[in-house]
Amino acid sequence: MKRFDVLILGSGLAGQSLALRLAATHKVALVTKRHIEDGASAWAQGGIAAVIDPLDSIASHYEDTQIAGAHLCDPKATRFVVENGASAIQWLREQGVPFTSDSETAWGMHLTREGGHSHRRIVHVADATGAAVQETLIDQVKRHPNIEIFENHVAVDLIVGHKLGKPEAGCLGAYLLDIPSGKVSAFAAGHTVLATGGAGKVYLYTTNPDTSTGDGIAMAWRAGCRVTNMEFIQFHPTCLYHPQAKSFLISEAVRGEGGLLRLPDGTRFMPKHDPRAELAPRDVVARAIDFEMKKRGIDSVFLDISHKSPEFLHEHFPTITARCLELGIDITKQAIPVVPAAHYTCGGVQIDLRARTDLPGLYAIGESACSGLHGANRLASNSLLECVVFAEAAAQDIRATPRQAQTSLPAWDESRVGDADEEIVISHNWDELRRFMWDYVGIVRTNKRLERAQHRIRLLNKEIDDYYSNFRISNDLIELRNLVTAADLIVRSAMRRKESRGLHFSKDYPQMAERAAPTILSNSRWPTGLKRWNQ
Repeated sequence: MKRFDVLILGSGLAGQSLALRLAATHKVALVTKRHIEDGASAWAQGGIAAVIDPLDSIASHYEDTQIAGAHLCDPKATRFVVENGASAIQWLREQGVPFTSDSETAWGMHLTREGGHSHRRIVHVADATGAAVQETLIDQVKRHPNIEIFENHVAVDLIVGHKLGKPEAGCLGAYLLDIPSGKVSAFAAGHTVLATGGAGKVYLYTTNPDTSTGDGIAMAWRAGCRVTNMEFIQFHPTCLYHPQAKSFLISEAVRGEGGLLRLPDGTRFMPKHDPRAELAPRDVVARAIDFEMKKRGIDSVFLDISHKSPEFLHEHFPTITARCLELGIDITKQAIPVVPAAHYTCGGVQIDLRARTDLPGLYAIGESACSGLHGANRLASNSLLECVVFAEAAAQDIRATPRQAQTSLPAWDESRVGDADEEIVISHNWDELRRFMWDYVGIVRTNKRLERAQHRIRLLNKEIDDYYSNFRISNDLIELRNLVTAADLIVRSAMRRKESRGLHFSKDYPQMAERAAPTILSNSRWPTGLKRWNQ
């Protein structure tokens, strides 16, 4: 058994920010399924939204967030995040993040604009902000003596007191699988943090990395925590459509800087769908593209920014320009073929303003959490902001809430399982899940489609539970188990929402209800086992 003050599951921006903030006073374990450089944060192109320009305002950022979120955003959480935006950017600058500069402004950073924002407030590093931020923080994380990094480790499940007959104990740590060796060990910690990202891989087409399998959300649900707003899956409107391009995102900033969406014949179509045209929020643009593709039977639409100068494009979008050119697309002369793809999980484990879940000792930050900020649709570039703001909130609470790790935890028991006779069951179930989720629980939904998905999920759940109970676990089995749980939560949440709002559009309930209310799922298997410390 290994012991730490803080166990952080996930090594993206949220996890690394928290580790660095705590390392001076705590012994921290930072766990990542692959390498520390992998993860969704590094894939973020656009930037981080914050009120920097004196002509901008907190009230404006708040209002833009509420409008994009179809007024389902929690008012307290939204105000908390936008008010702490400037300090989050300052902290990142102090770490050495090389934000794109602008010598003509008093604040020294270039601000761009993205869909749904009424002002230029996106701080960025060209078109590869996530990668630049991660590179800067990784260097510090690797050098800090109080941070121990566990690569190629995946959490199997949380260790919780109510499953050990000690409901008052809360979360005591987690069981971790060392993927190369196949060995499972108990990691004890006074504080455990879920920073595992979203569940984009539940869909056939996604902009997310392969690690986005809803691990933290599924583990928290099994531990008895509430999960909120899982029906709101953001489909990014513009994922590069090319047989050799896997999950490559064309940043929101391309439309923010004047990119136009066109049909194959060159006709613009967004003005007839929304008066904001290409600068409408992502859910509006994604549905418009989906509508045009299905109506006309076309494989993609096209994003055209060739009217900008080559110098402008190379300066502002060097990564996109280079990647497209590798695939034979010269964006200085040609439009980019794009399609919508699953991009961001707006719901997740319910937390309070200190990042605390229902379970004492367990926190959630980043995409695995639902703070209430994103409501029914995440406003562009609010996600990295949320990571940094709630990492600080969690750090403050952890420093103020000392907890002693359990002196001993039960070892992982493999005495009643054997080696799997064949792995094909896992790959077939994985493929089936992602295909029917794309077909039945995608951009446009119906009651019938959701019922079909729910029926298939029940069958998969039974088969996977049987497999999990009888064979030694593997990373693929853990991820599949978590993905099916995440899919189940998405479908159950979608079936509860009898309206169309934000990212959830139902043909059976096309109107938006007068009152905006979150969808909160409670795990009734532990009705008396939890002591909810955040109420």
